[in-house]
Amino acid sequence: MNSTASTDELPSSTAPLAGVRVVEVSSFVAAPLCGMTLAALGADVIRIDPIGGAADYKRWPLTGDGESIYWANLNKGKRSFAADFRDPNAHKLIRDLIIDAGIVVTNAAGRAWLDYDELAAIRPDLIHVQVLGRADGTGAVDYTVNAAAGFPQVTGPENLDGPVNHVLPAWDVACGLYAALSVASAVYRREITGAGTKIVLPLEDVAFATVGNLGYIAEAQLGLTGRGRVGNAVYGTYGADFAASDGARFMIVALTPRHFRDLTELTGTTAAVAAVEAALGADFRDEGERYKHRAVLNGLFAPWFGTRTGAEVEAALDGTSILHERYRSFAELAADPRVTGNPMFQELEQPRIGTYSAASTPMSFDGVHPAVRPAPANGDDTADVLVEHLGLTDDEVDALAAAGTVRINEKDRA
Repeated sequence: MNSTASTDELPSSTAPLAGVRVVEVSSFVAAPLCGMTLAALGADVIRIDPIGGAADYKRWPLTGDGESIYWANLNKGKRSFAADFRDPNAHKLIRDLIIDAGIVVTNAAGRAWLDYDELAAIRPDLIHVQVLGRADGTGAVDYTVNAAAGFPQVTGPENLDGPVNHVLPAWDVACGLYAALSVASAVYRREITGAGTKIVLPLEDVAFATVGNLGYIAEAQLGLTGRGRVGNAVYGTYGADFAASDGARFMIVALTPRHFRDLTELTGTTAAVAAVEAALGADFRDEGERYKHRAVLNGLFAPWFGTRTGAEVEAALDGTSILHERYRSFAELAADPRVTGNPMFQELEQPRIGTYSAASTPMSFDGVHPAVRPAPANGDDTADVLVEHLGLTDDEVDALAAAGTVRINEKDRA
């Protein structure tokens, strides 16, 4: 496991977004992932939640003590401000924090104190990112968006009846990263022109844009043959999964003629593949031909995998150009040297949860990764934020807490 030594981390003072402050009013994945990414890049991100936490504060997976591992990991490096969202005095405080920061990211809708026009009337250079479910403003989440995006109809084993959802919330993740990119772009624009930006990012459009960018929309509109399920095959090229004698499974992909040649040589099927190629009148240098005749090829290669253990298969594949990977569980990945020896992962002592490897950003800057910082508890930083950014006195903060307008934790007053 990697330590938090300064040689392995990018100091916060030299991080790319050092000096940028962001107010985040959000929940679940997309908008919090945006804020977490900005925080990892050095921004001071203040997450504002209702007292007691938003709907995602206790979301599974939980520790034995009921602490959300999910929430802690999506909110690393942020500060937490907790307020009564029903209190007009809290609305004014939140508005003032947004005006002071000049950047807000939210997926909350229908709140006047988050309205772009009202805020921009006070601060014209405001950067305001609104994450929506659908472009028309109606609600949607990753799994409902995915249902409309076409992928469940082509996911799963061949000849299966009915849609199959993905487990990875891909649209939430992509949306969060698009949102972070939009903030960075708007900050640059403001530095150059002085102008603020109103950014609207519907989750549904993130999915639909991806469908279009990958060619699925054009394929359908041009009247080409619709895609069906292909299981673990890779559409348009040769890819398949094979089982070793001990049950270990491997994903194999041969994108190029060299990959395919190495696969036939490794499995001792060069002559057999050539005979099939001649019999079918196919040219397996063409990846489309390899895809078209994948079932026959799978039958030729499977015996080689089935007579070797997973360790033997892995050792043999490692000496070739063949693109491959052994299927692993989350637990196996957590113990893999690609995690335990990866400088992207840093040992994090997360209060209330424990110590584990936490991910920084996948990209390094000048050879180092940004430092990983723990997530706060609800209201951990309320007092500090009010004093630092709104200039309130300790007595004024105590009065707000006594009135129930905000929540202050003992940690915050230490």
